Amino acid sequence: MRRAPLLAAALCGPPLLALPVTADAAPTEDSDPVRFSTFNASLNRFNEGDLVRDLSTPDNQQAANVAETIQRVRPDVLLINEFDYDPRAVDLFRDNYLEVAHHGSDPIDYPYAYIAPSNTGVPSGHDLDNNGTVGGGNDAYGFGAFPGQYGMVVYSQHPIDTDAVRSFQTFRWADMPGALLPDGAATPEPADWYSAEELEDFRLSSKSHWDVPIDVEGETIHFLVSHPTPPVFDTAEDRNGRRNHDEIRFWADYVHPDEEVSSYIYDDEGQYGGLPASERFVIAGDLNSDPLDGDSVPGSAQLLLDHPRVNDSNAPTSAGGPWAARTQGGANASHESDPVFDTADFDDRLCCGGPGNLRADYVLPSSDLEIVESGIFWPKENQRFYYLTGDFPFVPTSDHRQVWVDLR
Repeated sequence: MRRAPLLAAALCGPPLLALPVTADAAPTEDSDPVRFSTFNASLNRFNEGDLVRDLSTPDNQQAANVAETIQRVRPDVLLINEFDYDPRAVDLFRDNYLEVAHHGSDPIDYPYAYIAPSNTGVPSGHDLDNNGTVGGGNDAYGFGAFPGQYGMVVYSQHPIDTDAVRSFQTFRWADMPGALLPDGAATPEPADWYSAEELEDFRLSSKSHWDVPIDVEGETIHFLVSHPTPPVFDTAEDRNGRRNHDEIRFWADYVHPDEEVSSYIYDDEGQYGGLPASERFVIAGDLNSDPLDGDSVPGSAQLLLDHPRVNDSNAPTSAGGPWAARTQGGANASHESDPVFDTADFDDRLCCGGPGNLRADYVLPSSDLEIVESGIFWPKENQRFYYLTGDFPFVPTSDHRQVWVDLR
């Protein structure tokens, strides 16, 4: 029986090819793994209510492409980034798209889901971008044209322990010890881009951070999901780059084996502390940070990739990433990261400052979970399902690729 999605508290404050090209991907029966996945599906819209309108019928082509991609990958547990916050949209996407066949794909059913508010578009009441006026997306707790734009949702074929979910939407950036707070140029004082009054309110998470416990055959795996802000769209103070770093660091501290490291963390219910070292987890999301390329603060992604409790031993790859890097050229030609790990098809044009294709999306299990297989849904032009990914600037679905790992 379908369980209604959890409606969290009201908005706070004002082989190299990842998938076979001839058949849908499915875990082998003898190994019985569980597939965890993340997909920045670009199901965000320009106006509040537009996503519900688009999902209310089965006729939206982009939503159908997203659903078919998910059906081809067939994850058991899935995070979708850039899914505007509206609880009505959760069932609409299930009923009209995920549970409907597309181009011969098999429908997929997710009896459980979790959705909660996002900081995007929630007014802060402060001039956070220091342009002399208050209002608009840049002065929201997270950039957005309306509350919940660019939100996220978790779908699962395994029960979600909704009573034990922890959210960290309102955790203040200034409460992180050693936070990389941005420095303004107006005064000699350090870390003064935000005033003391602004730091009393300013939240670390640009969307939210969720610890979503998944019951997999009687064992709990904590699905730790987020979508840190892109490290761009700012000036020399690098406020978005620094925030991106600390949003990633949040999970590194949360799962640290020394509980003193996570003792500063509090959730939206006021409970302090991180995840006990005995618990298993999967960190997932569009982290907007490549280990070597792009505009991240150096070392941001490595906070997780090199973490003692994180297993990145079988990192997801694709055939399409290297093909796209060679075909598109531009910024990709100077990249240090191997494009086999790329997950996002970004602007490559040197004329326009495009970063090129990057590894931005991650599914990182704890070190006590075995990675059986992993992949990125990114076919080459001559392979099946290319119509679902396209090639920059043609974006039929999303500029990100779906990433998955099979765990035992």
